[in-house]
Amino acid sequence: MKKILLGSTGIEVTELCFGALPIGPLQKNMHPEESAEVVAEALRSGINFVDTAQMYKTYEPICIAMKKTEIRPVIATKSTAATYEEMEEAIHEALDKLDIEVIDIFLLHAARMGADVFELRKEALKCLLDYKNKGIIKAVGISTHMVETVRKNPPKNPDIDIVFPIINKTGMGILGGMREEMEVAVNECLTQRKGVYLMKALAGGNLIGDYMDALNYIRGFANGKASISMGMVSKKEVEMNIGYFNDVDISEQAGKLKKSDKEFYISPVVCRQCRKCADVCHNNAISDDTQPVIDTKKCLQCGYCVSACPQFAIRMI
Repeated sequence: MKKILLGSTGIEVTELCFGALPIGPLQKNMHPEESAEVVAEALRSGINFVDTAQMYKTYEPICIAMKKTEIRPVIATKSTAATYEEMEEAIHEALDKLDIEVIDIFLLHAARMGADVFELRKEALKCLLDYKNKGIIKAVGISTHMVETVRKNPPKNPDIDIVFPIINKTGMGILGGMREEMEVAVNECLTQRKGVYLMKALAGGNLIGDYMDALNYIRGFANGKASISMGMVSKKEVEMNIGYFNDVDISEQAGKLKKSDKEFYISPVVCRQCRKCADVCHNNAISDDTQPVIDTKKCLQCGYCVSACPQFAIRMI
């Protein structure tokens, strides 16, 4: 599989990145051993890049997969930690649960935050930079859905090595601007030799029925300069995605794909209307009514609302 250098970091990754969010409790909620088999299949098949996060709770299956295959991929993780102490805890959690000594990429997890994220989370960023100086983290960056966060800071900020933005052919999930504006912002990062990998090429599964066109767009936009993270929950999905990125003709197989009929639902009986789910929703898919309701046409199926709900009132049905 084609390899890509992430900016000036010296980190070389495959064009296809294994996105670990869907195998975890925020989405598919697979048993760690079962999901480890999917990760292991990806590693054995040549994918050398795995994206995860503290919030995803998928460190265990990734660790199991590494032990099964004896393959150590490039690992990117992220945390919503805002203070130095919280980020330090997040770093050690990743090291311990992944059973590794060095984290390749650690990002500020800040999907909805604007360009002031670097000021608001300056202590968390300082922690990441301190651990980079110690050699425990190789590269530091930002994960975001906001156009201005990509445009206003990373291109000129020497502290930011990696940018992980959302982009897809419909612009679904992009905040604070249109797809074309995100394209310009990402290209500026690439021009400044920032490492870039891209999320939500299929808009959280919403574009699965348009698989070929959606991936043709994102791959054409990446132009061999950015890796593309895709969530996978089965060996069959791993095989198909690898086939596409290895230029195998999978058009017939892709033509049979359709969007899952599963969706997130907020139980009005359990819900206490605290609206924490709406606060974390990346695409404003949760209504402003007293009783929050999820708009399935906007939902990216990321599952962040699930983790935010203190009442466990949100489930995929």
